[in-house]
Amino acid sequence: MADIITRDGTWSFDGDTIRIVPGGKVHPVRQDLGEVIVPLHAVAGVSFEPDRKGGRLRLRMRSGACPVLRAADGRLKDASDPYHLVVEKGRTGVAEYLVDEIRNALLIEQVPDGPVDRFLLPGPSVPVSGGGGDGTASFDGETIRLSWNWKAEESKTAGGTVSLPLSEVTGVRWVPSIGLENGSLRFDRAGAVSSAPAKFDPYSLELWGLSKREYTAVLVAAAVLVRLRAPARQAAPPGLSPPAPEIAPAADDHDLLLRRLRELGELYGAGILTDEEFATAKAAVLRRL
Repeated sequence: MADIITRDGTWSFDGDTIRIVPGGKVHPVRQDLGEVIVPLHAVAGVSFEPDRKGGRLRLRMRSGACPVLRAADGRLKDASDPYHLVVEKGRTGVAEYLVDEIRNALLIEQVPDGPVDRFLLPGPSVPVSGGGGDGTASFDGETIRLSWNWKAEESKTAGGTVSLPLSEVTGVRWVPSIGLENGSLRFDRAGAVSSAPAKFDPYSLELWGLSKREYTAVLVAAAVLVRLRAPARQAAPPGLSPPAPEIAPAADDHDLLLRRLRELGELYGAGILTDEEFATAKAAVLRRL
């Protein structure tokens, strides 16, 4: 087990997963998202960037693995990114050790760093709510609700709260406020993409960027994305229970680790691994044996 505890939060690595717990005074997106359990096979890389105050840990996820990052589409600020951790000056050695442990595990398990075709993390738990600007969006797993505040346009408030079943939603788009440009959280219906400004669209929130909490709209977008991509459930015939999912037999850990040693030896013999990389990876496998 390798872990690091800072004012910004805690990261713990047990060889298979990275457990991320936010600190008490972090960005609202990270606070509302809460604890994140990252499987090793969802990770593309990890790094520690030192600076005069300490540094920053960065976990690089495989493209498409995390619904929050997919919904954000590269627009999250560092402070709101759950895979960034500010490290104080006295904890840099621990951060570097954690990076080494994760990198060794990625090497041993031969985790590819390419994109994936499905989410490998569950995303925000429901019910979830977020937003700001002219209203708030909430989602309970089946229905999206948009409620308006006194700052919304009359064309929105006159219609009251909007209830939108997930079955009618074909897409969701989140864009934060950038500079003088307002942001939005938009829900597309029946494949139609509205051309109306967000301030007049009853299926959109307009985000003004006046507070950090407006960023929490991205969590609603992520939760909706997860369920839009979920495979349809087939109903079981009356009186019958749905079949239990097939569970693959567990691999023999001892044999698996021996295979890893042979593979490392082949990589080293082919000149792909340096002496140092081979020695480090081999030692990590032997510890697990």
